[in-house]
Amino acid sequence: MKDMQGHLKTLRMNVAECKRLYGEARSQIKRDVFGRLIAHYEVLAGELERAIAEEQSKKECGRLR
Repeated sequence: MKDMQGHLKTLRMNVAECKRLYGEARSQIKRDVFGRLIAHYEVLAGELERAIAEEQSKKECGRLR
């Protein structure tokens, strides 16, 4: 679980960095690239958050039995 949380933290840092770079980009090409990276990282982070929640839910169900 800690490995997934570590990857999630990294993805969130990547999103923040890409947002910063997007804001500083002077060319439309760079803004487009960073915009796509932001969207991609946010999708990955969302999928990882769901996986973490599912893992936690399974652990809680196992404790109740």
